[in-house]
Amino acid sequence: MTGWRFVFSAVLAAVLVVGVVRALFIDVYYIPSGSMEPLLQEGDRVVVSKTGEATDSIERGDVVVFDGRGSLDPIRDDRGVPARAADAVGQWLGLSGSETVYVKRVIGVPGDRVTCCDDGRVTVNGEALDERYVFPGDAPSDTEFDVDVPEGRLWLLGDHRSRSMDSRSLLGAPGGGLVAADRVIGQAVHIIWPLDRTGRIEQPGPDHP
Repeated sequence: MTGWRFVFSAVLAAVLVVGVVRALFIDVYYIPSGSMEPLLQEGDRVVVSKTGEATDSIERGDVVVFDGRGSLDPIRDDRGVPARAADAVGQWLGLSGSETVYVKRVIGVPGDRVTCCDDGRVTVNGEALDERYVFPGDAPSDTEFDVDVPEGRLWLLGDHRSRSMDSRSLLGAPGGGLVAADRVIGQAVHIIWPLDRTGRIEQPGPDHP
């Protein structure tokens, strides 16, 4: 009996430690769509390095995971508590995605003017970006925009532009598609599943002046 108590206590302690680490330092996020292809594919599990309050460390080109409530918020979930609880468990285990959490690339940070399209390219502060990460065959954007990014906000786009719901999707909405920087949960840094795709997520970012 004592042995079982020891095993139970050890498992409980391990779960608590993992919970604290994931709450404060790193987390695992399930990629639910192809909006960040070819870098991230649907079904990938990625490690997210949490930024905490260090939102001023977010740079152009970073691939970030953020809470979309108030910006890319989907239709309200009217399912029962058991269904939402099951979803929460699946998300914690990295087995399913969240309907309110998204992954996108940072294109504009506070103080930037982001426009499209100058000779078919996205520009930041008048300089065209070399967006080698964009999905092959996709245009930089089929939607024109000219946005000044204010303090505390970010302009975010998916790499698979033709399949991504991102800042462009909310141009006519309050906030103009800009996402609050304090909604960023962290930076996607490593693919851990599937095994044949494991590796560090390279984030060279766009070529900026």
